[in-house]
Amino acid sequence: MITSLPVLSFDNTEIAFAHKQDKDLKDAQFLFSMMNYSWLVKLGTQLAPWAINAGLPVKGLIRKTLFKQFVGGETLEETIPAVQHMGQYNVQVILDYGVEGKEGEASYDHARDEFIRVIQFAASQPNIPFMSVKVTGMGRFGLLEKLDDAMHASGAESLVKRYHAGLQALTASEQQEWSRVADRFRSICEAAKTAGVGFLVDAEETWIQDPVDALTMLMMSEYNKEALVVYNTVQLYRHDRLHFLQQCIDAATERNFLLAVKLVRGAYMEKERARAAEKGYPSPIQPDKAASDRDYDAAVRLCMEHLDQTGVIVASHNECSNLLAVRLLEEKGLPLNHPHVHFSQLYGMSDNITYNLAKAGCSVSKYLPFGPIKDVVPYLMRRAQENTSVKGQTGRELALIQKELRRRGKA
Repeated sequence: MITSLPVLSFDNTEIAFAHKQDKDLKDAQFLFSMMNYSWLVKLGTQLAPWAINAGLPVKGLIRKTLFKQFVGGETLEETIPAVQHMGQYNVQVILDYGVEGKEGEASYDHARDEFIRVIQFAASQPNIPFMSVKVTGMGRFGLLEKLDDAMHASGAESLVKRYHAGLQALTASEQQEWSRVADRFRSICEAAKTAGVGFLVDAEETWIQDPVDALTMLMMSEYNKEALVVYNTVQLYRHDRLHFLQQCIDAATERNFLLAVKLVRGAYMEKERARAAEKGYPSPIQPDKAASDRDYDAAVRLCMEHLDQTGVIVASHNECSNLLAVRLLEEKGLPLNHPHVHFSQLYGMSDNITYNLAKAGCSVSKYLPFGPIKDVVPYLMRRAQENTSVKGQTGRELALIQKELRRRGKA
């Protein structure tokens, strides 16, 4: 066991919050204190979208609270101060254009152009190695759903064979529509490769995920020959994803390309369980948190065993999983900033993990969304709900902030 490296601790609040002024810490303390009240979060997440759509004057309140904590700005240019500030502490950035739910070919083309603009902006900054995209920003949800159904109905053995069989089941106009989605995806891949910026494909709901996986794997086989360009997202709160990850590694080995994956626990648990119960099929979600944790850590180990063929982003707010990844690197005698290993947490959360990893010499980033307040409200509501539903998350954030304020004599 390597003992020459300093012991990594996620309890060091001096490192965790060195980037925050006293006022910023007190603002965060107030916000997380409010988020401790689940009834208040529930009420707020119902009222905020309605108030915004109704034109009520609530943007100022949202801007000073949730938006300030979890979003980088309304435009790309507004993110620059946050990006540069994080860079001073060796923290990198994953940019996410946080606009959701707009449909129509013109909107999809506009989103593609914005994604490419994000890539070009990222390439102009020294600490933005990645940008993130949802395929639902480039194509119709209903089309993805129909293609997913057709893939399952095909009964074909491999993901790519199911994909090609599913395409044949679409109507001619639907095939043309899907071709435009694939073209938009390819344009982003081209821009990412040219700029040297990683293109992260976010996970979606299980009932539209198969086409996303297939398209991403096909693009990986084309663009990840020499460098990690396209990344898929694997949600380990799904009980089938560890096996899926092994299949992806096997496919990359067989077809001689670099697999690139972002490992997350997952984002749609309640929605997934409710839909499964409503439609009468087995839930795709793990039976309990322990099972998700077990599979997540097994996925980290699996990727670490195949670093020659695999690039991995450990995107987790779980302290044990992050420590595991660091320990595995140490045990293998590999540098903590290994080019195929990256760590990431959401902007505004788990600074104790991010900044202590950065101080230890790991490659670590914050996932930084940006966009007009009205457009990023769905993202903000998820952050509020997530902090209340994940056991102990808000309490942990609050306790660390209070500990640092006491250390500074400001409590």
